[in-house]
Amino acid sequence: MKKPSLLLVDDDPLISESLAFALAPSHEVTRAPDRAHAVAALRSGLAPDLALIDLGLPPVPHLPNEGFKLIGDLLAHVPNVRILVLTGQNEESNARRARALGAVALVPKPCDPAQLRKALDRALASPGLDRGSEADEANRAIVGDSPAVRKLRSQIDLYAASSFPALIEGESGSGKERVAYSLHHLSARAGDAFLALNCAAISPNLVEPTLFGYAKGAFTGAQGAKSGYFEDAGDGTLFLDEIGELPPELQAKLLRVLENGEYQRVGETQTRVSTARIVAATNRDLRSAIREGRFRADLYHRLSVFTVPVPPLRDLGDDKLKLLDHYRAVMATKSGTQAIVLDDAARERWLGYDFPGNVRELKNIVIRLTAKYGGYRVGLAELEAELAPADGAPRGDDPVARARAELTSGRPFSLDTALKGVEQAYLDAAIEVAQGNMSQAAKLLGVSRSTLYGRLEAAGRGGAKLAPSDPGEGRG
Repeated sequence: MKKPSLLLVDDDPLISESLAFALAPSHEVTRAPDRAHAVAALRSGLAPDLALIDLGLPPVPHLPNEGFKLIGDLLAHVPNVRILVLTGQNEESNARRARALGAVALVPKPCDPAQLRKALDRALASPGLDRGSEADEANRAIVGDSPAVRKLRSQIDLYAASSFPALIEGESGSGKERVAYSLHHLSARAGDAFLALNCAAISPNLVEPTLFGYAKGAFTGAQGAKSGYFEDAGDGTLFLDEIGELPPELQAKLLRVLENGEYQRVGETQTRVSTARIVAATNRDLRSAIREGRFRADLYHRLSVFTVPVPPLRDLGDDKLKLLDHYRAVMATKSGTQAIVLDDAARERWLGYDFPGNVRELKNIVIRLTAKYGGYRVGLAELEAELAPADGAPRGDDPVARARAELTSGRPFSLDTALKGVEQAYLDAAIEVAQGNMSQAAKLLGVSRSTLYGRLEAAGRGGAKLAPSDPGEGRG
């Protein structure tokens, strides 16, 4: 029986080697010391069943930022990968944020190898979290009745029948692929193919042959001719997600297809014609990318014949509850259990939560709650454990209004906790800006190095790893 593949990402050689040794009998282990090496392995074709990652990775191991980014990289390249996060003491808030981004389980450090194997087995056997690409109609549905969702549906109805390109704009996890599928499903092309390609999830040198196909011998490894997405889509719809990540040299070739349908396979001179409709999506501001010279203005104008903005979940009010009811029923049917029920306090918290990961995060929370409490009532404490904590970077510029909102929310409030949170945010920001150089971080904060270490110690960060680039470390 083939062993499941595991990508292990940790910059501590002792931890990495010991875990790889312990897991080698049961897993095919690939190790990476940081995010860059992990992404390089993914781009070279690695598609692990499981990933076990530390959040604190170089170049700034004091912070979880690289680990959070790596979760997104993993899901972009291998949508069905099960991600487990290694967590230490005082890292509960980071762990909860990792769950919101798509991690399926948390593994405390130090971890017993036998318990770790059990956690990996459970993760592998668990139903996959929402990656936005399921084919069933329940997961493609656009649920809600708020004015913003009604406007979204009316735009879809209006633009579906057209053959012109459409550009879908919205935050990560807001449901852009669902909108693209709806444009396809409600059109005369519904009986034809709907193909989706994430431009950020594929190595730049593979984008062209993936989109346009290639001839035999076009490059090393091209042992036979192969069609690309444009050809395979036929008269259907080709959805290009994260279009802002398309390499500049390919933007001109995509523009040619949009203008007259013409393209060539890599290594061929024969011109082919695509009849597929192009729908693109982005979570970036392409207008800013144009000003910075990273995206062609003419390509943007061709793609945005129709522009469909997808609202973030935090702006949809009671639709949060409608989505809860929708997905708890879907998950109960899928898992063969009874649906979860939130009590009044939990529903009120659900309604007031911002859902930074949007609909994807909402669905993943429902999956976890159904797995743990299917058929039972979920209270505020059980729900709170699944929600991502405040990230310390408030939306809006009015701190008085933000404080007033917190004080009138009905939730318990502690001034000491709030002040510590603000302090921690500035500590983390300074260390990140200084790229781990503690002397420079102290200067940015206007304190001495010893004061900075004292603040980190008080925050439970006294064991933080030091960046070797800090010229001040190790001297008295």
